[in-house]
Amino acid sequence: MTAHLMNRISSGLAGRLGLAPLDGQPALVLVAHGSRDPRALETVRELADRVRARRPGLAVRLGHIELNAPLLPDTLASLGTDEAVLVPLLFSRGFHIKQDIPDMAAEARIRTRQAAPLGAHPLLVQALHERLTEAGWHAPRTASERRTTAVVLAAAGSRDPESAAGTRRIADRLAERLGVPVVPAYACAATPTVESAIRSLTARGRHRIAVASCFTAPGRFATECAAKAPWVASAPLGAHPAMADLILHRYDQSLETALRAVA
Repeated sequence: MTAHLMNRISSGLAGRLGLAPLDGQPALVLVAHGSRDPRALETVRELADRVRARRPGLAVRLGHIELNAPLLPDTLASLGTDEAVLVPLLFSRGFHIKQDIPDMAAEARIRTRQAAPLGAHPLLVQALHERLTEAGWHAPRTASERRTTAVVLAAAGSRDPESAAGTRRIADRLAERLGVPVVPAYACAATPTVESAIRSLTARGRHRIAVASCFTAPGRFATECAAKAPWVASAPLGAHPAMADLILHRYDQSLETALRAVA
């Protein structure tokens, strides 16, 4: 009786969303940027596997904007569902979010909706903090250590001011968690660079400087930024469990937004 009732509720919800019943729920498509570094593809595949393990029965697929197969249009063309939710493995709103992904999705034969970028969410801050800890970070133990400690949040960079604003919000949330200044810096297309941010902090008496890698996977930018760290540098976020949870949160959030729109 309970199972029958749940099936009726699931079917009713799906109908209000214009979707198939629960067993035909929208696929979750992870949208990665793509990289020439073979470790990047291995990492995002591992992350996709972690998402699948957390939500058995959900179709989880991977598509790239460039450089790696499968490209997003090919992934969308291969889906056996009527609808997909695209979850970008990107941290803030920039050109890829606003232009590239929507353009690719517009050519698909199936309905798509685009979830929000990963953004300044507590789960992302948790992953950043734990990656720093794994690298050797520890909270300042004395007042003197606190005065000389800082973190540079290294991100890819974009000319879009909305992207920079999103990275600053992530830095602010990480600073609240760590209790020390966190300065956003970029590998390209925006300032400050990681190197200049480190110089500025050093000039202000901050010598215990860690680099927090705000990258999904290993690649040239992540490697170059980490190499500039005067103290410790965290690994890319990769398949951290909090990343899988955040991806599913953005997927669910997208469906809830659609439900509210038709309510």
